[in-house]
Amino acid sequence: MRLVVTGGAGFIGANFVHTVVRQHPDAHLTVLDSMTYAANRASLAGLPADRVEVVEGDCADPVVTDRLVARLTGPQDAVVHFAAESHNDNSLATPWPFVHSNIVGTYAVLEACRSHDVRLHHVSTDEVYGDLQLDDPAKFTPETAYNPSSPYSATKAGADMLVRAWVRSFGVRATLSNCSNNYGPYQHVEKFIPRQITNILTGVRPRLYGSGANVRDWIHVDDHNSAVLAILERGEPGRTYLIGADGECSNLEVMRLICELMGASGAGSDPGFDHVTDRPGHDLRYAIDASATRDELGWQPQHTDLREGLSATIGWYRDNRDWWEPVKAQVEAKYARTEKVL
Repeated sequence: MRLVVTGGAGFIGANFVHTVVRQHPDAHLTVLDSMTYAANRASLAGLPADRVEVVEGDCADPVVTDRLVARLTGPQDAVVHFAAESHNDNSLATPWPFVHSNIVGTYAVLEACRSHDVRLHHVSTDEVYGDLQLDDPAKFTPETAYNPSSPYSATKAGADMLVRAWVRSFGVRATLSNCSNNYGPYQHVEKFIPRQITNILTGVRPRLYGSGANVRDWIHVDDHNSAVLAILERGEPGRTYLIGADGECSNLEVMRLICELMGASGAGSDPGFDHVTDRPGHDLRYAIDASATRDELGWQPQHTDLREGLSATIGWYRDNRDWWEPVKAQVEAKYARTEKVL
């Protein structure tokens, strides 16, 4: 099995590469990554060079992408398309990189797969569906109408539509997946969970947008990637699979749990963290109905205890300070320009 993994030096992509190397000793992977700020070559350290090739390049570059995809000729070969700009805050400040990576990049990947008749799996997000009310019992399903709220989610929605159009119009053998919020090792410190963990580790007071009532459906990155592998192995081209672990939890609850696990809870009326001005268009609630993925593909998440998962994630960041410390100060300086303590 030969795989081209776009965005394979990013958070979810790097974890996917590690998972495939562990579980498939006969697999060879080519990581295509433009190595922007959110990628890190160190996330791929220690992997066997004879099985993992790293190519620095932009998946939106049709020449580079076509050259790599053309090498995939076996029946199990595929492209796994993780590459994306993904941070909502950044998309509100500067939307163009999201259009370039998420839409133009997906177009180039689709054209390469069409030219060489190569299987594709496109990785997307539940944010394309917009948000649910906090008291709404409903969950997102593959039939939920798209209603993106930010430039990030809008460009991912556009990418999903391109994939569906290329399946229908050109017969591209593609599957799609929309996953809930991931957490785990190798996640950039600009994101909510690693930011709070690394704040506490560096003596900086954690920060919570608004009241923290926003609910996310948390899933460990390893469970996400095990579902992607199940889709590659048993998924039906043209289908969309939703990936989630029934991990709904408010940002406030996650913050309190991180503080508790790290011994940083405040005393008396002090919660141990600050509430800061909310970001524009902040979605209220995400919730995934992954029953079809579980029933049809036999997939089950294994990391369903958020306390255990967060504890292990905290341990990883505590043990790998050299991975995140070089960029921590820069990230906090960026937030300091926009956040105001309430």
